[in-house]
Amino acid sequence: MTEVRPPERGKGRLEPAREERPAQRRERRFLEGPLRRREELARVLRIAAEFIRGFRTLHFLPPAVTVFGSARIPAGAPEYESARRLGERLAEQGFTVMTGGGPGVMEGANRGAYEAGGHSVGCNIVLPEEQAPNPYLHRFVEFRYFFVRKVMLVKYSCAFVALPGGFGTMDELFELLTLAQTGKIREFPIALIGVAYWRPLLDFLRGTMLPRGTIREEDLALLTVSDDIEAVVRDIVDRTRQRFGIEPRPLLKPAAILGES
Repeated sequence: MTEVRPPERGKGRLEPAREERPAQRRERRFLEGPLRRREELARVLRIAAEFIRGFRTLHFLPPAVTVFGSARIPAGAPEYESARRLGERLAEQGFTVMTGGGPGVMEGANRGAYEAGGHSVGCNIVLPEEQAPNPYLHRFVEFRYFFVRKVMLVKYSCAFVALPGGFGTMDELFELLTLAQTGKIREFPIALIGVAYWRPLLDFLRGTMLPRGTIREEDLALLTVSDDIEAVVRDIVDRTRQRFGIEPRPLLKPAAILGES
């Protein structure tokens, strides 16, 4: 068996260790095993408070589409511009555009909606690198726990689109597919944009998992894969109208005669 070793410190992409903050240390301890009962109770209350804060912030949103993608893709990159165009078109159809609130693809989608006059929302996560919310958000809420943020992104959305991304995007995508496969969510459109990027993953699903029987043919039908943003938006509009009765509505345009801008 060939042994795969991680890169040595200072080589490859491994970065020097950062100083651990108290909040980060507490979270790590929480996941390492049982704590004293009062500590466990305090943690449960903090998690509940985070859920309540998210519910209160997002409860009255118009129908939303959540867009996933890498925080590491720079502005101006093709994936960023695709996300920007997607956000713009979704906003023009009357949807709120919701993302993880960070930079990269998330910023592109929020920016497209923001500049089109639509509603742009971010569910940001507190990380050691201090991922700051992008500047194209009308509203955002910060979470400390990934699982709380994922619940919010699913609970308040009626469709999902993933662009190229890393571990976080894969985590969110497979969480959605698991929920759809097990019937926890039904008929929510799940689309992937970037055929070349996603092709190796799709080849693995169809060429390895399907023959082994770990997934079924109907599971693959849960995904729509395309480079055509217009087609993805049309599919979202059509399917959400059928499933949820959501009617696309054009954005109100400012009237110069009234001094609006």
